[in-house]
Amino acid sequence: MHSRDEELLATLGYKQELRREFSPWELFGISFSIIGVFPSMASVLLYAIPNGGPLALVWGWAVSVVFLMFIGLAMAELGSAAPTSGGLYYWTHTFSSPRYKNVFAWIVGYCNSLGLISGAAAINWGFAVQLMAAVSIGKDMTLTPTTAQTFGVFVAVSVLQGIICSAAARYIARLQTFYIIVNIAICVIIFVGLPAATPQEFKNSAKVAFGDFENFNGWPDGFAFIFSFLSPLWTIAAFDPCVHISEEASNAATAVPWAILSTVIVSGVLGWAVNIALAFNMGTDLASIIDSPIGQPMATILFNGFGKRGTLGIWALVVVAQFMMGTGAITVGARQLFAFSRDGGLPFSRFLRRVSPHTHTPLFAVWAMVLVAILLGLLAFAGPNAISAIFSLGVVAQYTAYTIPIAARYLGKNDFKKGPFHLGIFSLPVAVIAVAFMSFMIVIFTFPTTPNPTTEDMNYTVVVSGGVVILSLAYYFFPKYGGRYWFQGPIRTVEDDLDVVRGEKDSLDSAGVVVVDSPEKIGGDLKA
Repeated sequence: MHSRDEELLATLGYKQELRREFSPWELFGISFSIIGVFPSMASVLLYAIPNGGPLALVWGWAVSVVFLMFIGLAMAELGSAAPTSGGLYYWTHTFSSPRYKNVFAWIVGYCNSLGLISGAAAINWGFAVQLMAAVSIGKDMTLTPTTAQTFGVFVAVSVLQGIICSAAARYIARLQTFYIIVNIAICVIIFVGLPAATPQEFKNSAKVAFGDFENFNGWPDGFAFIFSFLSPLWTIAAFDPCVHISEEASNAATAVPWAILSTVIVSGVLGWAVNIALAFNMGTDLASIIDSPIGQPMATILFNGFGKRGTLGIWALVVVAQFMMGTGAITVGARQLFAFSRDGGLPFSRFLRRVSPHTHTPLFAVWAMVLVAILLGLLAFAGPNAISAIFSLGVVAQYTAYTIPIAARYLGKNDFKKGPFHLGIFSLPVAVIAVAFMSFMIVIFTFPTTPNPTTEDMNYTVVVSGGVVILSLAYYFFPKYGGRYWFQGPIRTVEDDLDVVRGEKDSLDSAGVVVVDSPEKIGGDLKA
């Protein structure tokens, strides 16, 4: 099977450099573990409760998952047609018009990289907050963590994950079954154990759980409800991890779409069940949950239900799962940096594209992920709410990167060849719904959390994402040395094997893959 995968990759222009260590099950595992349903929900519950309370938890999640499924279907179809680590920017270059394909691929490459880096930063910041919440519970809420203490934990865990992600891919792949079990076990404990353990004073009726709307931030109720979508959209935002790991997966053309869709479905169902359990067992005093000295709304709800010992036991699993999420996020993000650097898209590409001959992993890309994620974490020192920008930034950057290739498939003149998974006549309507929803939510998530923000309450998503896009475009259009003078999109790396590739081309075309012509090997950083 690996030789077949390598032949398919060769028709896309790349030689096999990474080892194919991930089975289809393990490919699903890394996507599912990065989503980390309950730990992710715990990290962003603070953005759901003030914007609708129980009603937003239950119905905001349900509405969002419907639209997330459309995004998943559109992404799965593209992933089946061209499973390569470059994924989004590769598809953009392949499907866009010749006049704009280079600059569009450039923008998507940077947005996708930013989204994955900010996602890793958000996950690890969530880990730091969760760990400090456990310490606070253990000390009977007598400890109030400082920003510096939380940042220190954030840096330490990021470095530790970098060390783990530098190991051979086979070790990371084998861990995925354990990750799946832990994440599902936490969800089962919550929606079975929380109703059984919660005292009567914190139990809610069905009327409250399914219909009580609470608005704390001052936006109109309808807008507040939409704003609560940040919780499910950030939780189930990992549509592309399995795409970036596709060059390390067996039977990639079918494994990638299977992993994307099964991740959305399983995560959507588990998350909805957990939200229903929370809505029935969180009580009606939402202000006390938001402002609890524990400093973490989910931990507060569990503390009210399970007590100190029970909460610490469950929270230990949550912290472990959150750590696993960060490990997966850095692994996946490093593959995107590797792929984009392989095509010369990033500064220092000659280093970032290097693969260790010992572990067969892109070590420089791994540590670039760690370093830039830590730099994003410095936003915490801009104010107590500034760090929330990395959560919305992850959604905005990724949705920008998802939207362009999905739209380009229909707006540009291209010969799209279907993969084993395709939607037939439903492809266009699915793509339209996915693009429209993501475009709408990109605008929503640039708004501040309150209608009258102060400097500390501002949403810095626009500043960071806009800054990255502006700088990347400045780099692209810079006179004489900019990317427009040398960036040609995907660079063929199988020149020595073209006879073999041509011999296999017809059979692979019939299997339904995108075949691209060989671009020239040009560009300053690509000559190294």
